[in-house]
Amino acid sequence: MGFDYARYLRNDKMPHIWCPGCGNGIAMKSLIRAIDSVGLKKEETVVVSGIGCSGRISGYLDFNTLHTTHGRPLTFATGIKLANPELNVIVVSGDGDCAAIGGNHFIHACRRNIDMTLIILNNFIYGMTGGQHSPTTPPNSYATTTPYKNIDPQFDLSRLAIAAGATFVARETTYNVFGLDRVIAEALRHKGFSVVEVIVGCPVYYGRKNGFKSAYSLLEWQRKNAVRIERAQKMSPQELEGKIITGILHRKEAPEYTQLYYALTKSFEKPVEKPNLEME
Repeated sequence: MGFDYARYLRNDKMPHIWCPGCGNGIAMKSLIRAIDSVGLKKEETVVVSGIGCSGRISGYLDFNTLHTTHGRPLTFATGIKLANPELNVIVVSGDGDCAAIGGNHFIHACRRNIDMTLIILNNFIYGMTGGQHSPTTPPNSYATTTPYKNIDPQFDLSRLAIAAGATFVARETTYNVFGLDRVIAEALRHKGFSVVEVIVGCPVYYGRKNGFKSAYSLLEWQRKNAVRIERAQKMSPQELEGKIITGILHRKEAPEYTQLYYALTKSFEKPVEKPNLEME
């Protein structure tokens, strides 16, 4: 018998709205399998998303969920975690949602090291709003807003997360689903702010404009260009040009924000004076 995804889905919300060949469904199923393998309870888990194709995941998953405004899922998630640190908080965001309008929230969530997991679905484009170029669109790529090729430098979201202070950072592709399952599970287990960047194919808005004739060709591109970090460490910068380094890129232990916060608030609590009940 295969894996029972229906246990974790709002089946009345199906069929989904994603385009045929979109990698978001692959990423969502990988997240479900990771949650199941770690053993997170549905009633103790919150999934927060913003606006964009990735934002639909919170509506499809049968957990405590919150579909928030564009670029703000991390701010809502921070409030949830501070209000109840015992909850498992997972944020799903796209490259535009996270790195453009939400970029400031992204770097500060990394800096604070709040114990929650951010899954970034990076498809190099604004898929839901019309195919505009995003902060991760590769140079020389076409989009509806770059009809003569993109000249903006490309954000490396994983390197940005490490530089900003995230204590767990991994990257994987939707081609390597087994590797994706593993890094998401490790992120969920990590105590601190975890970032998993998922390279997701968008066959409609990114693929068609950039020479990919099918969803399969995008997956094939991922296969050919992904390099495991262990192998990448032995390669020269020239050999790594244009490659996607995958695996667990960074992991360290550091004080977790909500623990520091509640320890600080307790330090200001005044001891209750006990009444003197002794008879004089």
